[in-house]
Amino acid sequence: MTWERTAFDVIVFEWGDSMLSRVARSYVVAPDRARGEAFFAALAHWRTEVRSEILVFSDGGFTKSDKLFRAVQHASFDQLVLGDDLARQIRDDFRNFLASADVYADAGVPWRRGALFVGPPGNGKTLCVKALVRELAVPCIYVQSFEVPYGTAKGAIDVVFKRAREQAPCVLVLEDIDALLVPGSTSFFLNELDGFASNAGVITIATTNHPERLDPSILERPSRFDRTYHFGLPAEATRRAYAALWNERLRPALRLDAAAIAEVARLTDGFSFAYIQEMFVSSTMQWMQSREDGGIRRIAVEQIRLLREQMSRA
Repeated sequence: MTWERTAFDVIVFEWGDSMLSRVARSYVVAPDRARGEAFFAALAHWRTEVRSEILVFSDGGFTKSDKLFRAVQHASFDQLVLGDDLARQIRDDFRNFLASADVYADAGVPWRRGALFVGPPGNGKTLCVKALVRELAVPCIYVQSFEVPYGTAKGAIDVVFKRAREQAPCVLVLEDIDALLVPGSTSFFLNELDGFASNAGVITIATTNHPERLDPSILERPSRFDRTYHFGLPAEATRRAYAALWNERLRPALRLDAAAIAEVARLTDGFSFAYIQEMFVSSTMQWMQSREDGGIRRIAVEQIRLLREQMSRA
């Protein structure tokens, strides 16, 4: 192989008595020590760069996830049906932030942004985060856990924020933040979020299904999270729009007419988006067994009844 007009030999050793127990080691032979060390340093730097991946922090270290990156690339604000023009507000908020570094500097205001997405599960928080990461097209760090096998949660928080500052502008995602912050780590987390260290260009997005479990200092001080966006259960008009969006994806034989869509929206009062989606999926599966002409409306109403019973037992 060649790097910086210098040729390097790569030698690979493999050993083991089966495919499951084989071990491989690779060695690079350089023309001299100086060029070998320069190549190794460049390679180490290249490995830390975030390109077409999401940087995931878990068990005290970072890994790159192209699988999560692909999931993000399939997310879009066009898939979001949120009431009160919420999707547009969130999209515009962060797009304007990224484009306003000079404005913040002129005003002497730290160029950082934080938002807390709050609401019961199944109402679009995760999909909105994915769509936002795709829309902003900057590196993303996703925290799975601050718990580490060796060391402390405080040390892990320090490592994560240090990396976020190095990658800035970037998005730092803290899903289910109430579960991430173990006892004793909250004050240290808040110091990293808005303390003396510069978080210029760091966008922190946290989600929670249980705001009552969060320390009041997280919820009540705007400097911690500039905005709190509420993802509540959808109103009837929003349920109708969401049902219509799902309906368009179905084969013609499975589609509901306008009157049936309105009926579904009326009958699903108290349903989350996730439950409405489950209604469409389960109705489709039931229809595939009978293939009854025009029967999809009857099946959908029955699935709504069954799902409501399930919700009442939860």
